[in-house]
Amino acid sequence: MASIQIRKETGCLIMDFYFQGFRCREQTALPDTATNRKKVQKVLDRIEADIAAGTFDYRRYFPASKNAARFDAAPAVSVAVTVTAPSAPAVAPTPLFKDFAETWYLEKEVEWRKSHRITVRRELDSLISRFGEKAVGQITKADVLAYRAELGKVTARGKETKLSAARINKMLNPLRQILNEAADRFNFPTPCQNIKQLRIKRTDVDPFSLEDVRAILATVREDFRDYFTVRFFTGMRTGEVDGLKWKYVDFERRLILVRETVVLGDEEYTKTDGSQRDIQMSQLVFEALKRQQAATGKVSSFVFCNRLGKPLDHKNVTNRVWYPLLRHLGLKKRRPYQCRHTAATLWLAAGEAPEWIARQLGHTTTEMLFRVYSRYVPNLTRRDGSAFERLITQSIADTPLPVNPVEESRHV
Repeated sequence: MASIQIRKETGCLIMDFYFQGFRCREQTALPDTATNRKKVQKVLDRIEADIAAGTFDYRRYFPASKNAARFDAAPAVSVAVTVTAPSAPAVAPTPLFKDFAETWYLEKEVEWRKSHRITVRRELDSLISRFGEKAVGQITKADVLAYRAELGKVTARGKETKLSAARINKMLNPLRQILNEAADRFNFPTPCQNIKQLRIKRTDVDPFSLEDVRAILATVREDFRDYFTVRFFTGMRTGEVDGLKWKYVDFERRLILVRETVVLGDEEYTKTDGSQRDIQMSQLVFEALKRQQAATGKVSSFVFCNRLGKPLDHKNVTNRVWYPLLRHLGLKKRRPYQCRHTAATLWLAAGEAPEWIARQLGHTTTEMLFRVYSRYVPNLTRRDGSAFERLITQSIADTPLPVNPVEESRHV
């Protein structure tokens, strides 16, 4: 009768069973948990079924076990023996990584946006070149860690620095998902267990000051002045403003309805459900959209478009309009996405309610608002404790603090 044991030295589970009169004990790399016991029990059930049917192949289940060689040839005597040599986790035959990875991609791509499909496809090709000819069930934790270590030595494309922790994590995410899915389907312990993502250094947002915004709007090409006015004072994401259509501009109620976005030239649903929102137009935005309506209202369904009436190519705008403008003004190079961060900090500086700002940005809660932007508020509004200082100074300065008689007697 097969059973599950625990190795005291490691705390890992051991499969204990009899085959051809021999007692066999094969150690796994799985710690003793309810979930892992269920996984091991499934393997033991299959082993017993194969033994009963006379089809059990020891090397197929335990290819790295020293005991496998004993059963390659018929045993000379039937004497009980204990085998405790560590082995790779017991798994049934599994497909090659390259085959299962392609299956996984085909099943998942329907869930992803075009930009994410392109990113995953690029990472998948790298993973297949590294693990393609190896069975998914034979990829070990050591293999994953070795690959991560290799990535840590790679120089980033077009740079002199090594790949960042964030980049390495993104490259490993498809590998983690593929191996976890394979482990679930083929009942073997995932090699990614307890492999944590690399720590990512926190990066601060870098919004523009109001003076910077004024200089940018006064200097930018006239045909892009309204575009950047909308970006600076609505907090819309790049894909949202590039995908904005006239049917979503409500001049009567002064609202911009964010319902669609443009990603790599394709019209898509917004980033999240929470991104579906109504943005209130300030007077500057209202006037900018009115001017834009006169320019493109009759030639395109998109508010901001190229000469063919198609959505703007954000890379083209960034490289040919935005970066040259910043260089001309002597401003630090920053992505256009900082326009969104600028809107948030300016709203906070003006004293707008955090809940309102979060809704304008498409956040479902104020958590991100306070975590990402709050440090800019004191510098812009002087809400840094000085109001409290004025309150207590005005209230207490002319009225001596009450003295405790006991304390007073101690100093006499």
